[in-house]
Amino acid sequence: MATETISRQASMTAPTDLPPAPRSNVLLRLWRWLRSHVIAILGVLALVYMFAPVFVVVLFSFNSPIGRFNYTWNEFSLTAWTDPCKDPLMCDAVKLSLTIGMISTIVATILGTLIAFALGRHRFRGRATTNVLIFLPMATPEVVMGSSLLALFVNMGVDGQLGAWSITIAHIMFSISFVVVTVKARIAGLDPRLEQAAMDLYADERTTFRKVTFPLVLPGIVAAALLAFSLSFDDYVITQFTAGQSTTFPIFVWTASLRGIPPEANVVGSFMFIVAFAIVLIPELLRRKRPA
Repeated sequence: MATETISRQASMTAPTDLPPAPRSNVLLRLWRWLRSHVIAILGVLALVYMFAPVFVVVLFSFNSPIGRFNYTWNEFSLTAWTDPCKDPLMCDAVKLSLTIGMISTIVATILGTLIAFALGRHRFRGRATTNVLIFLPMATPEVVMGSSLLALFVNMGVDGQLGAWSITIAHIMFSISFVVVTVKARIAGLDPRLEQAAMDLYADERTTFRKVTFPLVLPGIVAAALLAFSLSFDDYVITQFTAGQSTTFPIFVWTASLRGIPPEANVVGSFMFIVAFAIVLIPELLRRKRPA
């Protein structure tokens, strides 16, 4: 009886609810979650940091500014998108930038691809020196390169005839290095056994290059061409030194910033971003839909 009474009293005095989990356990779980997702969080923050200016450009292309400057939001408007050539000088500058970009991209891609194959597939005297020289235009500050090109044209006596042709030559010169580096990286990553298998099946060197090597290198060539075009279309410093009286789109934007950048300039920037995004996204979607 005494034992039953003691146990009954103990059960009556014991707490009915469990104590709440200590705060340290919650903080520990939160710390573990952060540690396991730190890479994803940093990646998202980096993407937000990189794309924030692009979002601002797209947003203010739909703005109806008050006065000359398109720096503060006023109201939503589609005027700039319905009439992007409201300023004919801007459209002329865009056409010139597109023309120079296309020509310089084609020439730089062809020359850079040939150089990349020579450096990636052949051993010759001066190969190491050529590799170093290829990086010089990439490492040289644009101000130095632009002033050097201007000095070259002045010494040649053609400084009074600077224009689209001088800009194109300058853009080809610095774009070649980027093409060589991009295509060469693709060539270095090729599996040589694929070409050997083609030759084992009695394919000659030309057929192997056309059927095996070139299709495998083509994505790198396309990537190099897109990079060369974006560098050419976007360049301001070297273009300013070699433009003469010509006005490309970056020069127009810089000049217009003194009197007010029109919303149409944001439309051009938004359109270029949409096109570039589509070029990257569409092949990726097609690749994922392709059956394995």
